[in-house]
Amino acid sequence: MTETAPAGPQGRVETNGINVIAEGERKGRPRDLFWPWTAASISVFGISYGAFALSYGISLGQAALASVVGIVGAGLLAGLVATAGKRGSAPTLVLSRAAFGVEGNRVPSAVSWLLTVGWETVLTSLAALATATVFRELGWGGGDVTLAIALAVVVVLIVTGGVIGFDLIMRVQTWITGIGVALTAVYLVLVLDRIDLGAATALPSGTTAGVVGAIVLVATATGLGWINAAADYSRYLPRGASTFGVAAWTTAGLSVANLVLIGLGLLLAGSDPALGEAIGADPIGALASLLPTWFLVPFVVVVVLGLVGGALLDIYSSGLSLLALGLPVSRPVAAGIDGLLMVLGSIYVLFFGEDFFGQFQGFLITLGVPISAWAGIMLADLLLRRGDYDDAALGDRTGRYGAVRWPALGVMVLGTAVGWGLVTNTYAGWLSWQGYLMGPFGGKEGEWAFAAVGVPVALAIGFVGYLVLQRGAVARSEGR
Repeated sequence: MTETAPAGPQGRVETNGINVIAEGERKGRPRDLFWPWTAASISVFGISYGAFALSYGISLGQAALASVVGIVGAGLLAGLVATAGKRGSAPTLVLSRAAFGVEGNRVPSAVSWLLTVGWETVLTSLAALATATVFRELGWGGGDVTLAIALAVVVVLIVTGGVIGFDLIMRVQTWITGIGVALTAVYLVLVLDRIDLGAATALPSGTTAGVVGAIVLVATATGLGWINAAADYSRYLPRGASTFGVAAWTTAGLSVANLVLIGLGLLLAGSDPALGEAIGADPIGALASLLPTWFLVPFVVVVVLGLVGGALLDIYSSGLSLLALGLPVSRPVAAGIDGLLMVLGSIYVLFFGEDFFGQFQGFLITLGVPISAWAGIMLADLLLRRGDYDDAALGDRTGRYGAVRWPALGVMVLGTAVGWGLVTNTYAGWLSWQGYLMGPFGGKEGEWAFAAVGVPVALAIGFVGYLVLQRGAVARSEGR
């Protein structure tokens, strides 16, 4: 593993890349992890996931249960992966070399890179769209010129943070959390009169398939969506930091804000089905329509800050995944490359794309399956590994982790193949081949067709398969 120069004083560009963080640079406390993950979760777009959950035709109680299970369960899985950061002081997709081998790990690194670049592109696009939409509501324009200016401002914020790196991101996320919490609290107060508990609690119960689908939806939108970056921010913690604290604070950061926002979305959509459909179709416009004019500017501030908070984590982690993939550049250059791709993708989405978000949903489902299989393997490897990671071996193809660990790759391929067979994708015609294992469950139009069970099944296959096949190999690699 190529070593880089140590990070400079706070505010300078971070030069650490995928190297193991030196002992003298490890700092902070587990509770510091609460801020970046809360900042990435505070966006009022979380409200829309409540409307999406009810679209599965389930009751308010079922949707609330599904939300709690999905949010906290996924947050806990990400929290467990975050503990690898303090045990190895390297990025997530470098630590997974212990399971896949130094060269074999290029496969999950490529999937992670594609996923994070895609997410940062859509978050950037949404931030620009939110600004243009609110400006249009205020009568201040909102056309292509406004969209272009908004995109430029958002891109500068995201790329600057991604290039400068860890110290700036951690400070900015603390600010975003504070401002976001305050403005979101005002938003909640302003829309409380739109809640009709009688109508919301009168929603009829739905099927088990609907509940499972809602669980998978909120899990992938929250903790599972960040699991491949979970150790990127705990890697600076001292090796002696509390393992429980790392897992708990990461889980809390990914759960608290989401529980509040998705809960509000459930109440709003349950009170007025027409509003629920509007939120699902146009979250920005529908959520803005509930507000008095004087709060529209603060509303766009909280929306943009929440989206920028998420995009900052994405561009930082996508750069690290690109380095783990083998690109021979520094971390700031990798972040800059991803920033350029993000800009090009956002320009296409905003000015030339047709039904991009439908296509992108299909893209996320497709990549979410192999990432879930990888996550299962990573969690199993953490469970089997007794000591800290071997720093030198993480960058040495002849070391204890080897070049390619075929059982891990085989389990990931198997989990992906089964997972793709158990998801259906109507968002993009080019993905209609998925769902080829849905026959016993009613086919691609049956009750289970849109429950996306392929995601948790892929995770389970990765976890169990690695435990069964690699228990002895992990013990031998640690000299046990």
